[in-house]
Amino acid sequence: MENKSEKAVEIFNKGFNCAQAVLSSHSEEYGLDETMAKKIGGAFIGGIANNGEVCGAVSGALMLIGLKYGQHIEGDIESKNKTNQITNEYLQKFKDEFGSIICRELLNYDIKIEEEAKKARESGIFKTLCPLLVKKSVDFVEEVL
Repeated sequence: MENKSEKAVEIFNKGFNCAQAVLSSHSEEYGLDETMAKKIGGAFIGGIANNGEVCGAVSGALMLIGLKYGQHIEGDIESKNKTNQITNEYLQKFKDEFGSIICRELLNYDIKIEEEAKKARESGIFKTLCPLLVKKSVDFVEEVL
């Protein structure tokens, strides 16, 4: 069986963002082809369009949780509750490991500000920390799925 966290890092290293990498690593298992997963994840770069909000690796994992457990039948409270439970388990794992789910806090740069984004690129953090966030996000989502 293919290692999904390694697959996600490989996708990230090909120039896709964290959300695209995490979501597409498992999407086909839940009925979403890899191309569509990458398209859906496209806006989640840099904490949603480089705004430094929720980390894309987290967003991608939450989309996977939704693909597996998300409510799709009107009135299905059980699946809604299950999705929330699994989401909170995942979020706790990520926060316990990294202290936050917020991109700018994880990076220690506010990439919405061009000067900060430039410093972040120069520091190499997108090549060191981001692949780790992608890998661990996939590991954590696999634990809760």
